[in-house]
Amino acid sequence: MGISVSTLRRLPAYLRILKSYDEEYISSTTIADKLNLNSIQVRKDLACISSVEGKAKLGFNTKQLVKDIEAYLDINNTTDVIVVGAGRIGQALMHYNNFENKVNIVMGFDSDLRKCDNKKIFPISKLNNLVKRMNIHVAILSVPTSKAQEVCDLLVNAGIKGIWNFTSVYLNVPDDVVVKNEDLSASLMLLVKQLKEEK
Repeated sequence: MGISVSTLRRLPAYLRILKSYDEEYISSTTIADKLNLNSIQVRKDLACISSVEGKAKLGFNTKQLVKDIEAYLDINNTTDVIVVGAGRIGQALMHYNNFENKVNIVMGFDSDLRKCDNKKIFPISKLNNLVKRMNIHVAILSVPTSKAQEVCDLLVNAGIKGIWNFTSVYLNVPDDVVVKNEDLSASLMLLVKQLKEEK
């Protein structure tokens, strides 16, 4: 069954709650309270992926729900990923240890091959060959904005199907390529705006 993007985005948060919960059953209200969400929405989300219906007055079986979410997210398989652009954001991601062994950043690409001390950095000229040879389908893009679309085109031509975009550029990609944008500046501005409106 297909689920909405908003539901998909909430599943990792549900999983974190479930893994830290000691009781045999957990209610949608309990999860909703911990995440400041609506319990009806949580119940609808869980109904989309749960293999067993929740029990009245008890909720969902915690262990089974963990298995169902992990299976839906294909969380037991590690995905190899590359980073293109080993500046400060790229280096921070290559040093990040909390991907819970689900994401394996195998290498980086940059014009400066000395930029990172924990991953091998290759020149962009080797990207096409290495991506195809290693059968990699996901890339993190953190290059300067002036190079974003050009490098994106290289990634697409190499066979990349998913791009986590840390540039502020709206990337032009084919329909079969998925882009997740992380505009840090825009996110911060929205946060500041929200704080001002709540005063």
